[in-house]
Amino acid sequence: MNVEDILTLYEYNSWANHRVLDACAALTNEQFTRALGSSFGSVRDTLMHLCAAEARWLDRWHNRPLGAFPPPADYADLAAVRRRWSDVERNLLDYVASLTQDDLQRPLQLKIADRSGTMPLYQSLQHLANHGTYHRGQVTTLLRQLGAKPVDTDLIWFYLDRAAKASA
Repeated sequence: MNVEDILTLYEYNSWANHRVLDACAALTNEQFTRALGSSFGSVRDTLMHLCAAEARWLDRWHNRPLGAFPPPADYADLAAVRRRWSDVERNLLDYVASLTQDDLQRPLQLKIADRSGTMPLYQSLQHLANHGTYHRGQVTTLLRQLGAKPVDTDLIWFYLDRAAKASA
């Protein structure tokens, strides 16, 4: 793994998050917060899990104490989720942009739930992007259940969009 690949992965992650948030704009606030029996209940709760996970991993990488995940109910609507995520995203992208090749190999000590271990930093960076892909897929299902149109967030669409913008 190299710095350029990690930067691309996080540009993709940001692109995909924005697409999902934009798709959620078609929901009423009742739909956005409706419990649907998914892993995190509602669209809002799933999005806030993703946002909080990004913030928490950033705290780990900066060796800061991990606080509790904020209650999703603290974010009444999509606009509140977007505001919070905007701050997290800016800090996350700034962090990723600051990394060197040596940083990617730096050992990271982890304790998550009942497991602990050491891995190179780049593996946790890959994990977080993959985590986002998983939960964006859940949001896609929730959007369909609510009768809203989901969006494609596969990596190939990111590459094609990027290529089209570069040739425009």
